[in-house]
Amino acid sequence: MGFDDELEGESLAEVTTRILPASMQVDESLPVVVAGRAPWRTDIEARGVTVSLRSVPLKDHGTRIGAILLSRDVSELRHQEQELITKDATIREIHHRVKNNLQTVASLLRIQARRTHSEEAREALTQAMRRVASIAVVHDTLSEGLTQQVDFDEVFARVLKLVAEVAAAPNTRARTKSTGHFGVLPSAYATPLALALTELVTNAVEHGLAGQEGEVTIDATRSESHLKVSVRDTGHGLPEGRVGQGLGTQIVRTLIQGELGGTIDWQATSGQGTEVSISIPLRWLARG
Repeated sequence: MGFDDELEGESLAEVTTRILPASMQVDESLPVVVAGRAPWRTDIEARGVTVSLRSVPLKDHGTRIGAILLSRDVSELRHQEQELITKDATIREIHHRVKNNLQTVASLLRIQARRTHSEEAREALTQAMRRVASIAVVHDTLSEGLTQQVDFDEVFARVLKLVAEVAAAPNTRARTKSTGHFGVLPSAYATPLALALTELVTNAVEHGLAGQEGEVTIDATRSESHLKVSVRDTGHGLPEGRVGQGLGTQIVRTLIQGELGGTIDWQATSGQGTEVSISIPLRWLARG
């Protein structure tokens, strides 16, 4: 660390002061440790080397007569910790930039949808904008934390608000309600689940409740082995009693069955409306 003379007979406090860089902010506990006045620990760093010091005062009938000072080279450990901090910061920054880029894409799609004169093209662009925006919500959540886990209840609350605002037509009055608990999910699975639920809720509002007033309820039940989600609406029910084959339905099947290894089932509810049931194996997610 820069001291190459004999330590015996030297004052450790003075030696430490000499080897520390002049610009370095000294920890207040350093003089206490090197002087052996209290049982404490501190680190000193110089010339790329970090040494951890721990003081063990020696007392005789309550009077301090000396101290044992334990030292350990922790340079590699501190270097690894700094790499982890840098990596976490980099990952958060990447998620932040991805979120910003996705929001920019969503804004461009929204502008294009407003300017197009084709109703079919406008609908396709609006749906694409909504899908991109729902993925951006997940990345926004990831950019705020240190882990690659997300509180999906928070994510879905934001997604649900986004869907309800965009999907409802002027002559449709849709109320959305979320019950149950999703819990924390790995980011690799939060994105496809958020996108799949966006499609299902959008479909329930735009088609199930088209031209009428009604309610869409999303209920989540989580156990040790499975996450089960149901999306129910009080609308028109399945056309001709069969599930549609549109792009939204294909996307949902691909996400739930292909990416999440789960199952999905559409069925008409008693009286009116449609219920979509999703089951995702959590043990499979953990192994992934």
